[in-house]
Amino acid sequence: MIEIGDKVPDYLGTDENGNEIRVQDFAGKKLVLYFYPKDSTPSCTQEACNLRDNYEKMLAKGYAVVGVSVQDAKSHKKFIEKHQLPFPLIADTEMELNKAFGVWGEKSMFGKKYMGTLRTTFVINEEGIVEQVIKPKEIKVKNHAEQILEE
Repeated sequence: MIEIGDKVPDYLGTDENGNEIRVQDFAGKKLVLYFYPKDSTPSCTQEACNLRDNYEKMLAKGYAVVGVSVQDAKSHKKFIEKHQLPFPLIADTEMELNKAFGVWGEKSMFGKKYMGTLRTTFVINEEGIVEQVIKPKEIKVKNHAEQILEE
């Protein structure tokens, strides 16, 4: 897993429009890279909408936001349009970024075990170094932006 103090890879993936997303694209800003399990599920929608509702405040404090899940670009486009999300979503369909960041792992629901994205947020500084990691059990989906801005 990528941890505090680690330099992240420059190339992150492609967004819902097929644009390459690189850490260098956010030079001079802190990048909030948040991994979430699935578009349009209740908790993931609450988290995305909380980041949307606080997006201007985050920009004003020097943050950029990028979401990542394993859904494809078409799913991301629908999610963005439905909830007017102002930030890109990386379509990590091959789970490469999930695995590189160490957020692809075993989950459990109703006693059944399966593999999936462990909801995790990385705050990456202007030099591409991770300075904060908010882990799955720590994330409050309804107040996630506030958690990031508090640091």
